[in-house]
Amino acid sequence: MTDVTTDDSPVFDPFAAGFAEDPYPHYAELRERAPVHRHPLGFWVISRYEDVFALMRSGLSVEDRNAAEGPLQQLYEDAGVADTRRVDGRSMLDLDPPDHTRLRKLVSRAFSPRTIAALEPEVTALVDDALATIAEAGRVDLVEALAFPLPFTVISRMLGMPPTDHERLRELTGTLVRAVEPVNDPALLRAIAAADNEVAGMIEEVLRWKRRNPADDLLSALISAEEDGDVLGDDELVAQVALLYVAGHETTVNLIAGGTLALLRNQDQLDRLRADPGLADNAVDELLRYDSPVQSSRRVTLAPCSIGGQEIEPGMFVLANLASANRDPDFWGPDAERLRLDRRGARQHVSFGGGPHHCLGAALARLEGRVAIGRLVRRFPNLALDGDVVWNGRLNLRGPERLPVRT
Repeated sequence: MTDVTTDDSPVFDPFAAGFAEDPYPHYAELRERAPVHRHPLGFWVISRYEDVFALMRSGLSVEDRNAAEGPLQQLYEDAGVADTRRVDGRSMLDLDPPDHTRLRKLVSRAFSPRTIAALEPEVTALVDDALATIAEAGRVDLVEALAFPLPFTVISRMLGMPPTDHERLRELTGTLVRAVEPVNDPALLRAIAAADNEVAGMIEEVLRWKRRNPADDLLSALISAEEDGDVLGDDELVAQVALLYVAGHETTVNLIAGGTLALLRNQDQLDRLRADPGLADNAVDELLRYDSPVQSSRRVTLAPCSIGGQEIEPGMFVLANLASANRDPDFWGPDAERLRLDRRGARQHVSFGGGPHHCLGAALARLEGRVAIGRLVRRFPNLALDGDVVWNGRLNLRGPERLPVRT
């Protein structure tokens, strides 16, 4: 049983100085002194592996409408954006069964193991093209040169996206993903809502074009998808495409950039990967464990429940700290804070969530991470940091915004 939170216990504070650069000391303190606690904004936070693992597989709700009124909901209402979202809240990520089951079944065919494995030659060619450009430049921002364009291009091609304003879409999705973070700024909430509606409008235009120009791609498949007479409605289609497009590249950017940074800061492990390419698969999972591209996930209690010895009432948001769980020494052992590419059981990390909402694109992310990082470090034996890392300022989809390197 965990200790009960007391008045002098730490509280999850993603706005604390230095948190964006390195949240892990804060997570360690939470695990030790307040592993299950209620935040002043009304939601609960859990930080230990055992509790997070159980919550991800608990069958609790992910739908905001099941949450009781509280300070967090009031913040949305005060900002005037409580009921304006068209994408956030309507994707399968934000729906319970049976809606979630139906939508996931219609979408999951495009992410079968065979389909993803068939993408490896294309991913490899894209990586090699990027590495050739990096070699010619000598010094680059790795986010701009590789970590962003690779997953962005792959998911765009999978979907069959027509020519569009990719730069504007990149700006909008960068704002939209802040919806999955703790936000206490009404201006940012309004910016997220505006981005949500603009992205929805852009996707509607894309879908109109695709209906006139069907092809052998994921967008066409989603438009025509049918299961026992069931098809995606227009609003559902927009929300699922937005989810696939955003989740299909934003998280993998963090894996590639954050994983490369972790290796550059742990030269012994970088040397091991270069010497033993057979470590590549396990290395990607260890990098996912060491610095999770998605730091947390949330559920909503539907009935009274006990988590880590604390009784939580119905209608409560529970924030599962995935990144903290991934470094819990009670599960991973005394070297949990160390990067170790040969770690046994590294695949047991919770960076892809778990249960019914386990990340649909996990295999694609692993493929892109393995090919990009593996070929990068072998192509450039003298790869090194070339300046200060700039973090993206996000609290949940945390990763480098700029990663200057030299070859």
